[in-house]
Amino acid sequence: MTASKATPKAASKAASKATPKVAPKDTPKATLKVRIVGHDLPGAECGEFRDVHVAVQRKKDPEGPVRGDAAEAVWDFTVDVVPGGGGPDFRGPYVQGRPGERFLYLTWGEVGPDGAFEMFRRAKVFWADLPAELVERGEAEGHVSLTDDKGMPLCAAVRPPRITWT
Repeated sequence: MTASKATPKAASKAASKATPKVAPKDTPKATLKVRIVGHDLPGAECGEFRDVHVAVQRKKDPEGPVRGDAAEAVWDFTVDVVPGGGGPDFRGPYVQGRPGERFLYLTWGEVGPDGAFEMFRRAKVFWADLPAELVERGEAEGHVSLTDDKGMPLCAAVRPPRITWT
């Protein structure tokens, strides 16, 4: 019995099939203005968590934290849109994930007495779920209930109809 040996060329070819093609960094880009409106926040005390806040994640950090007992949470930011292998590709500090699997994190954390945000869960909002007409228009507003079915902060994948885009 002989073991098959993958050549570097074969490995590269297989990897290129698995990951959508990415536009070069100098590709012309469009700007998409995004507004996320969160409502039905779960409260500042949820289960074992105290002084709960939710924020959008910019790179690795929470931005614009809103206390969990607020009436609503609103974030405004922009992302870049470039042509991708299977549709638009999204880039920028609010974009996480690989091409074809891009998403925005809504991050939940406790804010301690020193003001530090300690993340305890996150929700993923997928850019691919944006209707094409909103991407082409250059503006999108997403509305989402931030409390899950158990009364806790929303986490995991957030896809329509849980989020509605206009």
